[in-house]
Amino acid sequence: MGLITDVAFAPATGPLKGLLWLAKVIADQAERTLYDENVIRAGLADLEQRLETGEISEADYEAEEEILLGRLKIARERMRSGQ
Repeated sequence: MGLITDVAFAPATGPLKGLLWLAKVIADQAERTLYDENVIRAGLADLEQRLETGEISEADYEAEEEILLGRLKIARERMRSGQ
């Protein structure tokens, strides 16, 4: 009976399932980018350059650096655990 129900309700549930699939794909890609070591390293380099040019204060630098280093730590833990 599951197949018949799936077919009968496909016009109503199909778009919803497609939307949920798309949301998952976007979330997965965003998470991969968030924890990409190369992206994080580039962020750290950019942050240092902004500090050297006086664009940001030492306090702002330290706050942003802490966030990036936290993401880097998570990225490395995820790599070790195989995620």
